[in-house]
Amino acid sequence: MMGRADTGSFAYGIWGQSEEGYAGYFTGKVHVTGALTKGSGGFKIDHPLDPQNKYLLHSFVESPDMLNVYFGNVETDDNGAAVVELPSYFEALNHDFTYHLTSIGQFAQAIVAEEVQENRFSIRTDKPNVKVSWQVTGVRQDPYATRNRIVPEEDKPEEERGLYLHPDAYDQSLSQHVNFEREGAHEKSQSALKDQAAELLGRYEAESGR
Repeated sequence: MMGRADTGSFAYGIWGQSEEGYAGYFTGKVHVTGALTKGSGGFKIDHPLDPQNKYLLHSFVESPDMLNVYFGNVETDDNGAAVVELPSYFEALNHDFTYHLTSIGQFAQAIVAEEVQENRFSIRTDKPNVKVSWQVTGVRQDPYATRNRIVPEEDKPEEERGLYLHPDAYDQSLSQHVNFEREGAHEKSQSALKDQAAELLGRYEAESGR
């Protein structure tokens, strides 16, 4: 199957619609080279504690920025110092770093002594031999991300003003859905195709019976 749309920014290469079932269902890997937008998202797996009878679902973590998250644990030495080594691509991929530190097992102060440089940063604690849980986030700066930043807020185009992606969430009728007219046109098209097929079948049967 191949879908292609060349008739404007609101054209669909492939259109799927279902009120209760799946508009699209994939078994296997799915790759999207462009942007993916959705109302919600998460994973659904067999429940680890009862895989035969239950599912386990979790939601994605969302952000207005293209964030990458790195985390781990490290223990400071006898001088209260530790160095965290990050992946070799860390600074090439990320910028605008944020840091979060939490001491484990004892009351101790922990600080970022030196920020990220050459894909590593250092931690200091006011006591020796302190286990520290760390987390660093960075905003993607690869060429694709730089050219395709997510704009958190945008005005709806004129043809979608007064309509909703999820009208039921706002106690509105389904006729207020942004795709209501498109779905209606699709149903009319499907109905016309069925009528045409029935007519052709009727002609064939009539001619065959002669």
